[in-house]
Amino acid sequence: MSKKPPFAQSAEELRMQLDESLARLRTDHLDLLVLNRPDPSIPIEDTMAVFKAFVAEGKAKYVGLSEATPDQIRRAHAVHPLTAIEQEYSLNTRDIEGELLATVRGLGIGVLAYSPLGRGMLSATLRSRADIAPGDMRLHLPRFSEENIAKNAAKADALAAIASRKGCTPAQLALAWLLAKGADIVPIPGTTKPERLAENVGAASLSLSAADVAEIEANVPEADGERYPAFVPTWNKSAGAGHK
Repeated sequence: MSKKPPFAQSAEELRMQLDESLARLRTDHLDLLVLNRPDPSIPIEDTMAVFKAFVAEGKAKYVGLSEATPDQIRRAHAVHPLTAIEQEYSLNTRDIEGELLATVRGLGIGVLAYSPLGRGMLSATLRSRADIAPGDMRLHLPRFSEENIAKNAAKADALAAIASRKGCTPAQLALAWLLAKGADIVPIPGTTKPERLAENVGAASLSLSAADVAEIEANVPEADGERYPAFVPTWNKSAGAGHK
């Protein structure tokens, strides 16, 4: 028996999910509708045709993709212009800086950088798995394994040392680094605490020179460990193939 692929996105499912979202949000349209991980069993052109219809119907103003490959982005953009892509991007994760970033910039597409603080690791507050509450999804992510968490905490300490010299928090410096990468990069940190929200907003007041950016990148290597477990599809691996 064939197994239904993760994030299945038939036209009927997409329409149902959108209508349910609009109902929950009590609105008749979304400013930006983003596809969360393209379904490998459905040509991206077919999915974008559905999104194009949503725009024509007034249910979405703009559309984007998340965890999409450069090829998928180019093909999708040919069907209907993409406004933004949502990809993981932080000091911990810089693999979009090759072909993917060149592709979107060539097409005039912005980047929503999710997990810009490395899921909390770059704030230099996580020292061991004991710092993560039971049931937290990070306990299942390779970068937070017993093997990797101490190594990644040491990298966050290197960022904290630079932040201390600059009179800001490690989280603010990590966000300022992303903001310095280009006006088309928009970090989207998540938090449930008002004080962390104020801290994150403060990053916008930091101005980093090219030398600052180079120093940060030289002293804070990318994280050890994969982003997700092997079964989770991401842009830099094909579903069912080798995952990174």
